[in-house]
Amino acid sequence: MDPIVTTLVILLCAVIAFVSNRVPLGIVAVGVSIALYLFGILDLSSALAGFGDPTVLFIAALFVVSEALESTGIVAWAGNEVINRTGTNKTRLLFTIGLLAALLTAVISVNGSVASLLPLVVMVAARAGIRPSLMLMPLAFSAHAGSMLALTGTPVNIIVSDMAADSGGREFGFFEFALAGLPLLVGTLAIILLFGSRLLPDRTPATAPIDLEQLATTLRTDYEIDSDRTLMSSSRGVAEVVVPPRSSLIGLHVFPGMSTPSGDLIVLGVRRGDESLDETGTDLRAGDALLLDGPWDALQRHTAKRDEVLVVDAPHTLRRSVPFGTGAKRTLVILVAMIILLATGVVPAAIAGLLAAGALILTRVVSITRAYRAISWTTVILVAGMIPLATAFEETGAARLIAEGLRDMLGDAGPYAAVAVIVLITLVLGQLISNTATVLIVAPVAVALAVAMHVSPQPFMMALTIAGAAAFLTPVATPANLMVMEAGGYRFGDYAKLGLPLMVLFFAVAVFYVPLIWPFTN
Repeated sequence: MDPIVTTLVILLCAVIAFVSNRVPLGIVAVGVSIALYLFGILDLSSALAGFGDPTVLFIAALFVVSEALESTGIVAWAGNEVINRTGTNKTRLLFTIGLLAALLTAVISVNGSVASLLPLVVMVAARAGIRPSLMLMPLAFSAHAGSMLALTGTPVNIIVSDMAADSGGREFGFFEFALAGLPLLVGTLAIILLFGSRLLPDRTPATAPIDLEQLATTLRTDYEIDSDRTLMSSSRGVAEVVVPPRSSLIGLHVFPGMSTPSGDLIVLGVRRGDESLDETGTDLRAGDALLLDGPWDALQRHTAKRDEVLVVDAPHTLRRSVPFGTGAKRTLVILVAMIILLATGVVPAAIAGLLAAGALILTRVVSITRAYRAISWTTVILVAGMIPLATAFEETGAARLIAEGLRDMLGDAGPYAAVAVIVLITLVLGQLISNTATVLIVAPVAVALAVAMHVSPQPFMMALTIAGAAAFLTPVATPANLMVMEAGGYRFGDYAKLGLPLMVLFFAVAVFYVPLIWPFTN
């Protein structure tokens, strides 16, 4: 079979698998690499080259940095500081939350920003008497706009920057994305503030994330604990656990104030049913609940033993909600150092990221185990597995063939029309499959089209990045959209109502504004 046809068939199968949502993304990506080798499109080294690509290593390192920012409470501290100064005015809250989400996204990615701020936004909404559905979709969409403020905002930025350099252009600077990101952020916030109340549903969610202050009040009441005792701080916390059937703890005599057998934790209280047991204690039975106090690491270690206890609220989740915890200062120093290295270009981006991740582990801000767990291996494998497909598009001539077809279709319409077609393809495909996968598929075609038209690839690459960030129409377009769905009580069709005006904005910026900043002339 002709190599171009084979490559296009592999692409079609991958898109179908992505859209079906029945095959894990990582399996699809790895399958693409294997298929390219088995059908003779690429040799073994090229088919697996994505797994050693500097872009992939940089993305993995950023997940470790993001974990440090969240687990040390820097994100929670920043959120609390900003929102506590904002008050309960709805318009002011929406603006503040959107701006905060965008700025955080520029450093720790869309998913990290939304995951960190979601509980805080729900809590603030409850205290302000505002439905979470009116605030959570704006949170996610503002984060998408914020991904265009810096190189680290999303893996797509890193991929496109490297492809621009490989295609005869140059890498984008660390803050160069903000030239497009700032207009996008201003426009996004304006649309949310002006039309959000009419386009967003006013709905009550079935469940809500943890409110730390409310949880502390409830635990004090349930376990009859003095109000002057601090339950959660930067170094220590609490965990409520339930004794399951067949637990080795059944029959153990416990009472408030005692140390656990390991000596690491203290029992603050014991409940049986609706009754809080007094200081005389009791022999544990299945179904008894205990409130344990101790260092965060010890709580996490001991509550992970599911054969002994079942934890109600995981300690690592509660710990992230405690502002400016242990290791926060070290994390900030390392973060600033990484940004300086990235902004100045003293070392390649992958080296800057790996140095930062290594420093966080060596300074014991993040353990090696937590570092491995923090990495979104689905994203890493997705990018690594799809990079060879981009290579195959170039080497077989498939990208050039599609680009020539688009050029013939466009006729004398010019590069603006070409950018518009690339953006439209990306916008449509990006609502159905991962925006990272979409960009990896479309980028070779965009580069080939720029080459065929004898223009600079820079505006094509930047426009492609903007279109990749415009994942607004469906909850499955990005993990961030899906995160807010349950907490906001959203339905599938809710996203398009606010998403369509934002897509028009992103299309206009990508097609008409980008070429003014990054001209078509080489």
